[in-house]
Formats: sequence, C-alpha cells, structure tokens
Amino acid sequence: MFICAFLTACYTGMRTGEVFALTWNDIDLENRTIKINKTVYAKDKENKGRWYLGTTKTAGSYREVYICDTLFSVLYDYKKLQNKYRKEYGKNYKRYIIEEVRNKYGKLVEYKIIQSNVKRNYIEMVFTRKDGTYSGTDIIKYPFKIIHHELGINCRFYDLRGSFATVSLRNGCEIKDIAEVLGHKRIEATEKYYISSTKEDKKRVNEKIGLIITLNNKQDLIK
Repeated sequence: MFICAFLTACYTGMRTGEVFALTWNDIDLENRTIKINKTVYAKDKENKGRWYLGTTKTAGSYREVYICDTLFSVLYDYKKLQNKYRKEYGKNYKRYIIEEVRNKYGKLVEYKIIQSNVKRNYIEMVFTRKDGTYSGTDIIKYPFKIIHHELGINCRFYDLRGSFATVSLRNGCEIKDIAEVLGHKRIEATEKYYISSTKEDKKRVNEKIGLIITLNNKQDLIK
C-alpha cells in the first residue's frame, strides 16, 4: 500500500493530504484521470475517529490530473489486490462512512471518517491496510523511519511534490502546465518553492552560455 501511495505522489505531484484523501470514486481508471477535491487531516483528541476530510488548500487546488501508463498499471493491480483482501476478510474487513460536521451556524465545514458496520453509504478509501483499516497519513511513518535511519536519506513524503515539479521542468514541460497540475494559481509559487537546482544544473547553465558566446564570437569573426 505504501509503495502505491508513494508512486501516486511521484507521478502526480499531489500533496500528502490529497493522496491519502483519495477514494476509488475519485479515480477513473477507464479514462485515466484522478479528481483532486479534498484533503485529509487528523484531530487526535476526537472520539469517533480522528481522520477528517476537508477542502483542498485553495480553490485553485480543485483539479484533475492524468494517470500515466506506469501509474495506471500500479493502481489497477492494487485495486485488484484490495478486492481480493476484501473477500478474504469478509465481515472482518474494516469499512467506513463519512459524517457531516457543521459549525454553530449550520454550515458544513468538514467530514469525519468513521468506521462502521452499518451497511449504508460506505466510502472506499484507496490507501488502506490489508484488513481495510484506514490510517490516514500515519501509514508513511514507519517506512520513512527506515528511509531516515537505515538508509540515511533525509526527506519527507511531501518532497515528492517538489521532485515531480523539478523533473517535469527539466524534461521540457512548461512551467504553467506544471503549476496547474500541482494546483497552483500562480506560477511564482511553483518556481519559488518546488523547483530546485543542483550544482550540475548551475554548471550546465554556465557551460551553455559559454558555448553560445563562443559561437557568436566565431560568427562575428567570419563576418
């Protein structure tokens, strides 16, 4: 499950909360699209379940992203595996519903994810444990402890978003298109916070400008 979530972030640039808020209704494997319209977050002191679904970070974060061939294969196989586990566990498979949460003025502000055995309007969260248990973003804690302490790599799940932006830009994608996929209204946010440069990138810039100047000087001499 962690690997599938990890690859989903790698290939879409979604925020951590957006990835783990996904339900199977959000994923259209036939048309190969993912609708991003909510995020998940925890409220540790709540009794009837600590995970909540709310709106995305900004109105501009509501978007649709496309599923590439690699991610399609991963999600397709993962869904088949999840269906297999559902049949194996039968009645013991964990199922969830959502409960509306309104403020004192009666305005709907969020949804609470609640485990329930009552057969009514189940939601199918995408990233769950083998027995159907939904753990929200907690599922990434143990794998990242291994990444940090055993592999010595200092990174976060959220950093995959920046990697997505940087790799896309370096491989010829337009910054405007990358910003839209990331859910940024302004490309400045993409450039400032999500595009990174390495020593090799900076070296390449100087090498290119040197080549350009040299070629121009040669052309001037020929003239």
